[in-house]
Amino acid sequence: MKNNSVLSKLILLPCSKLYGAVTYMRNKFFDWHLLKEVEFDIPVIAVGNLAVGGTGKTPHVEYIVEMVRRNRKVAVLSRGYKRETRGFIMAGRTTMPRDIGDESYQIYTKFGGEVIVAVCEDRVLGIRELLRIDPTIEMVVLDDAFQHRYVKPTLSIVITEYARPVYEDAMLPYGRLREPARGLNRADMIIVGKCPYSLRPADYRSEINHYNVMPWQHLFFSHIDYQALSPVFEDVATSVPYLDWLNEGDSILAIAGIGNPRPFIKHIKSFAAKVKVDIYPDHHQYTKKDIDHILSRYRQLKGKQRIIITTEKDAVRLAANPYYPHELRAMTFYLPVKVDFEYPVPQPTFEEAFEKELREKNRRKQ
Repeated sequence: MKNNSVLSKLILLPCSKLYGAVTYMRNKFFDWHLLKEVEFDIPVIAVGNLAVGGTGKTPHVEYIVEMVRRNRKVAVLSRGYKRETRGFIMAGRTTMPRDIGDESYQIYTKFGGEVIVAVCEDRVLGIRELLRIDPTIEMVVLDDAFQHRYVKPTLSIVITEYARPVYEDAMLPYGRLREPARGLNRADMIIVGKCPYSLRPADYRSEINHYNVMPWQHLFFSHIDYQALSPVFEDVATSVPYLDWLNEGDSILAIAGIGNPRPFIKHIKSFAAKVKVDIYPDHHQYTKKDIDHILSRYRQLKGKQRIIITTEKDAVRLAANPYYPHELRAMTFYLPVKVDFEYPVPQPTFEEAFEKELREKNRRKQ
């Protein structure tokens, strides 16, 4: 095992350094204006991360959308990762996860279609198309767009993960970073997400020292707040169990196809019921073979109450899956999540800082 680790380091580390050099030069080309950034008249908020997968970006995007839609007409634009389509597509009543990707579909359904959601690989083209279709849009939130520098954002927000800090990570493929950690210097706001609720003041001080943000930047800390279970299939009459009502004689099959399933699994295992776990790759499209396996695993569960719990992102894929058996529909639930900010030092709230930065950026443009 040790030899494999050394061999992996010898092969992957040089590739990481090469990849880091390429991304460094690409960013420099933008800094030197050799590659063009397009700026729009309306505010554009770029939300992204430095690491691949599992930082909790989607719940933060939803938090921002919920915050800004109170007094603005907002649109969310993503590339639609893992979708089966190409080009610009706007979400609608007949849209499926395969058309726009599971994360965009989740955002569209979560807000009941009241927020405009679209996907396009070319973000400049996507924003122009959104404004052509609906000129009354007042703000665009770009999902997973920190490295997409062809659009010049009004505000850049980067999500990192407490348990896997960027300052201890390495570039792909040896590590998980898309660009070096110094890329954080381009962000207006940095959010350290998925913080445990048990952090002490000294832990926060240590994180603040590690990130050592610039005077013009804001550093925030957030938790994942798990909500009550919800049925994946709302058309099936069923009673929704509460996790703390399940006892040692009950069983749960936990299904996760997300970037970092560990916090989700840890939360479910903190309750009394016995838990079996099925882990799939991030954005996994469940095949008939996968569904047959899930059915078999469910039938092997013991106990008075036997349920399936999945993530919010997996729920949209399972709900649209034609192979999912009727036998499991009433027993399948997902665990919604929300973001909860923590303020360990006296500072403006995230919303206050967000609005202040927008006012400052708009004033400079004028």
